[in-house]
Amino acid sequence: MTRPPTPDHPPVAPTGTDAARTDAAGIHAYGLTKRYNGRTVVDDLSFTVRPGTVTGFLGPNGAGKSTTLRMLLGLDAPTRGRATIGGRVYAAHPAPLHQVGALLEARSVHPGRTAHHHLTALAHTHGIPRSRVEHVLDLAGLSDVARRRVKGFSLGMGQRLGIAAALLGDPATVILDEPVNGLDPEGVLWIRTLLKSLAAEGRTVLVSSHLMSETALTADRLIIIGRGRLLADTTVDEFVHRSGALALKVVSPAAGTLAELLAGPGVEITSDTPGELTVRGTDGEHIGRTAAAHALPVFELTPLTASLEHAFMNLTRDSVEYQAAAYQADTAREGATA
Repeated sequence: MTRPPTPDHPPVAPTGTDAARTDAAGIHAYGLTKRYNGRTVVDDLSFTVRPGTVTGFLGPNGAGKSTTLRMLLGLDAPTRGRATIGGRVYAAHPAPLHQVGALLEARSVHPGRTAHHHLTALAHTHGIPRSRVEHVLDLAGLSDVARRRVKGFSLGMGQRLGIAAALLGDPATVILDEPVNGLDPEGVLWIRTLLKSLAAEGRTVLVSSHLMSETALTADRLIIIGRGRLLADTTVDEFVHRSGALALKVVSPAAGTLAELLAGPGVEITSDTPGELTVRGTDGEHIGRTAAAHALPVFELTPLTASLEHAFMNLTRDSVEYQAAAYQADTAREGATA
């Protein structure tokens, strides 16, 4: 029986007919390794991004995310390993814009061109009709500024143009690096809705981001790396649940008595507000039955889970390249200079 791939036992790159069958859709990385000047930036990284889901690609600064994306897109050659998109390495696609739409650097546009001219030039390289240019301009909310030179665009408008370019070829796979960077709240909602709709159409969507709150609202699955190695490949819900931060909020006028009754080995109870408990180490059924058995009123019994940010920080704390010291106010100095 074949053992399923895990971070400790990554998938082996298939060959022949097996490769055609398993690599037919999605993104597949097999033992990707990249070294620069003797330093390993990406280290034996294997993962799969499947169609029909939004996959968040996370990691602290220096984790190797950008290098990995560049290897996926053929911009950097791996020292070892390989990656395929839609069954082929990127360079082997005869019309790559139709297969892969990518945004790595929104400002990689000639500033003297208009948005319309930029997209039209890209379209000509693949025989994409003018109607598609108009469509993606409208999709990105840029129709009204399509004839303006890009040098006058704000950061958010530049991001929208980069996303429009990524979608120009109606690609089966979309890879975006920090797509919400510079977007206003309406733009953030737009990109969130767009990514979900692309996945719902059966496309493969890989999104790198530092915004945990937005990733929690957008992504279905997560690939998390640290120091170039795979740390997690799982769903958002499972990752947060496994962080071990599951707790229950209990509101009761008899909170003190209830806390005494619930106390026991493995049970952690804290209270920052009178009449309110935060309980870890037991479940809601036990709390409810204990309260009922002693006729103690309970006004609220709510499960609490850690945020994605909390779970991410717990996982990657040993993989952070630069750690800042916690801020502490120098009250003595402030008092002396007041």
